[in-house]
Amino acid sequence: MCGLAGFLARDFGQAEARLAAMCAAIAHRGPDDAGQWLDGAAGIALGHRRLAIVDLSPAGHQPMLSADGGLVLAFNGEIYNFRELRARLEAEGRAPAWRGQSDTEVLLAGFAAWGVEATLGAAIGMFAFALWDRGRRRLTLGRDRMGEKPLYYGWQGEGAGRAFLFGSELRALAAHPAHGGRIDRDALVGFLRHGHVGEGLSIHRGIRKLPPATIAELSFDRPEPVLTRYWSPVDLALRPPAARDPETATDELETLLRDAVGRQMLADVPLGAFLSGGIDSALVVALMQAQSPRPVRTFSMGFREKRYDEAPEARAIARHLGTDHQE
Repeated sequence: MCGLAGFLARDFGQAEARLAAMCAAIAHRGPDDAGQWLDGAAGIALGHRRLAIVDLSPAGHQPMLSADGGLVLAFNGEIYNFRELRARLEAEGRAPAWRGQSDTEVLLAGFAAWGVEATLGAAIGMFAFALWDRGRRRLTLGRDRMGEKPLYYGWQGEGAGRAFLFGSELRALAAHPAHGGRIDRDALVGFLRHGHVGEGLSIHRGIRKLPPATIAELSFDRPEPVLTRYWSPVDLALRPPAARDPETATDELETLLRDAVGRQMLADVPLGAFLSGGIDSALVVALMQAQSPRPVRTFSMGFREKRYDEAPEARAIARHLGTDHQE
């Protein structure tokens, strides 16, 4: 899962302890490793908690510096096509001397070679990140296309204690002394009315969620975050559809799904799947099993209340697919 946290502040007193507290608040997101990177002259602090999935070695430690030392990245997520991006960097002669095999290093190299927006346009994955440009003293936050990975941000505090806070969870921001902790009543009304806090808001006043498929840039010279949308599902949906017969469309959909599932099976740790007994999880597990040399590990939960219990259906699907199933 991983998690990131950090702040931008003029008052850098006790910065290391404050960053440590923010990261400790999200330690459950990354039990395998922890890292901090601070630059008091620039007023930036980046922290990371790591759950190691790809490249379990210390070469995947974060925050990670680019090969030339100009960029610093704290990254949460996974880039499923990082091997293709790595090969492209090498073919263009823009690859650094690789230190490891992590997708984080490839993403960082892409940012250095192609820029943030172009790299995200080429990347396939789920992610949230904070990138510090040391030369320009500029902070960039980014989130994946569908908003799978969370990222909260906002200016908090007053006067000399004012700080721009960001992190994977609200509890990380709340660990910083500048955090006000006041309830956003507009967000509360939206939650009571709709059952969720609306896009771009959070339950805390002054703290926002970065929208999906969006990057935000800011600095002390330009403190108001400038948001840029790098992808839109609406634009994609409005494209004129290609003329296909149903059988061809079905085959193409299966190819896309197989490719998407196969990419997400790349890991240096054991993988499994939650099997609910429904169509979606059954389809995912079927595509996993079709591409796995051994039985896929599947898991499901049953209930004593028969009206809620789908364990028998999940068990039947697991038996049909030949998975290593546990209830």
